[in-house]
Amino acid sequence: MSAQLAAGTYRCRDVSKSVAAAVRAGVTWIDTAPNYGSGSAEASLRQLLDACPQVRVSTKVGFVPDSDRQAARDAGALRYGFDRGHCLTRPYVPWQLTRSRARLSRNPDLVFVHNPEHGRPDRTDLSRTLIETFEELESAADADEIGGYGVATWAGLSNGMFTVPGLTQLAQTVGGSRHHFRAVQFPVSLIHLAVVADALDGHGALAEAQEAGLDVFASAPLGGSELLGAMTEELVRVIDCEASPAQAALLVALSSPGVSRVLLSASTTAHWADARGAAARESLPPDRLRRVVDVLGT
Repeated sequence: MSAQLAAGTYRCRDVSKSVAAAVRAGVTWIDTAPNYGSGSAEASLRQLLDACPQVRVSTKVGFVPDSDRQAARDAGALRYGFDRGHCLTRPYVPWQLTRSRARLSRNPDLVFVHNPEHGRPDRTDLSRTLIETFEELESAADADEIGGYGVATWAGLSNGMFTVPGLTQLAQTVGGSRHHFRAVQFPVSLIHLAVVADALDGHGALAEAQEAGLDVFASAPLGGSELLGAMTEELVRVIDCEASPAQAALLVALSSPGVSRVLLSASTTAHWADARGAAARESLPPDRLRRVVDVLGT
């Protein structure tokens, strides 16, 4: 199976405990953000990252943690009256990136632009915002402060606010042929099957990312744990009759064409052992994935 498991930290009750369990299970990539864990997620990873230099880490820019708001204002990075909780303007982006690097005590391997569709901007404003943000991230990559950057979205690709080819073109416009745009992150799961169905037909975000040479980080593979209660015996049999319900759900994301890493938030060693069992299984062949799509629809 080509896709690998990675540790997500969104909605983790105890980030350090969850990620430690993931690393013990052999996970070598952690994904986080400044606003996760009520603003504490990055700092809670520092000790583990110091002890495990082989583990890579991605973080994000965009959301303004409540705990950072006043410091950002005092530094002149955030204007008073900017109360939406999301900011991708200069000088906030480089200010937040500097803060993340200090909290992680290392340079992140990737920095995702976090939900740039937030607030439903019009396409002209969104394009301008992305260009300015990409410029800041290209500068950081040129200075070896980050390894590269990407875009993490919940709905921006599915609702047409932007496309993978469009993002790649923006990166080329900003950074030229040696740009540092490396990855995209978006939901891939039994709940978000349309993107899988498109990939099986050779189009859509997964196929476009694969064609562009981008890594795809599949988020919410268990639908925020909602899927576990919906995994009927019949559905598990359609996917893999020898898998556990959690493994069957994960197998869909792990087997989807173009997916590089599947982000999982799991808190216990037992949960990670179950997930490792899914990652060790054979990928679902395209005809099996098509059967899943046919059974559930998109």
